[in-house]
Amino acid sequence: MAKHHVSATVNGDAVEFLCESEQTLLDCLRDELDLTGAKEGCSSGDCGACSVMVDGRLVCSCLVLGVEASGKSIETIEGLSDGEKLHPLQQKFLEHAALQCGICTPGFLVASKALLEKHPNPTETEIRYWLAGNLCRCTGYDKIIRAVIDAAAEMRGA
Repeated sequence: MAKHHVSATVNGDAVEFLCESEQTLLDCLRDELDLTGAKEGCSSGDCGACSVMVDGRLVCSCLVLGVEASGKSIETIEGLSDGEKLHPLQQKFLEHAALQCGICTPGFLVASKALLEKHPNPTETEIRYWLAGNLCRCTGYDKIIRAVIDAAAEMRGA
């Protein structure tokens, strides 16, 4: 089977990789680029564990083919921090203990960042609706919501 050459920008860096026609973006990120932050939870777009940004749009990377990434700008959980300096969302997730097993955490962080880029001052209800596509089996969500509210306030300088 012929492999496809893909050139894209991932977390600000130009990358190239080879992938098969049926290989998902999630598999390409994990297997070809060694970016293992995005997790495979359901393979059907129902859990949000594999959430990434593609050209500024939040997507489930298990539903996007790797070949579709050609020429696109992709942001993953690995690009959230600035070196050793955590993004405010990451810091607030730690402070609020908004994680347990960690499978869903990268997807929640990427989705939360996407929300705060669009709506810097969301209500609790808006946060809950925005994150409805991200499932967590451990936390009960309240700590996650509190962490996003707190991070939003910090990012606004409130």
